[in-house]
Amino acid sequence: MLQSIGRYYVQYFNHCYKRTGTLWEGRYKAALIDSEAYLLTCMRYIELNPVRADNMANHPSEYPWSSYRCNAVGQEDMLVTPHREYQRLGATSAARQSAYRQLFRARIPNQTLDEIREATNKAWILGNEQFQQRIEKQIDRPVSSSGHGGDRKSELYHKSRSLTP
Repeated sequence: MLQSIGRYYVQYFNHCYKRTGTLWEGRYKAALIDSEAYLLTCMRYIELNPVRADNMANHPSEYPWSSYRCNAVGQEDMLVTPHREYQRLGATSAARQSAYRQLFRARIPNQTLDEIREATNKAWILGNEQFQQRIEKQIDRPVSSSGHGGDRKSELYHKSRSLTP
């Protein structure tokens, strides 16, 4: 019975919000980040996801589930707790909101987008080398790719293998 209700609800939800697919596609993914260096960039990345997606929003303020309006214009949202790095943007709410809006004037470099995606998809650490080494030591496991392996279907992989005697 619950499975049936779930199916109907997904159809209803998708129809209402003009979307397709399941509500929770794929497994949950997360990455530990060096908040001093990456938190605000990751906040921008998340806030801009609906803008990068086709026909979802033209600006982060237009997306109904965004925290942008809270962080950038001060709209009250009981679900948002300001992070220390956000608080450091300014001494007053108005100064923080202005600084947060300024962050969105610059594009996030493609390399940074790729780093965020890779860290999230592979559950790696997102931070500088010192941060990664500190975390690796604490948890006693690798926190980034060692560069081994590779795409065994790629031409580059087969060329590198054929050079080995």
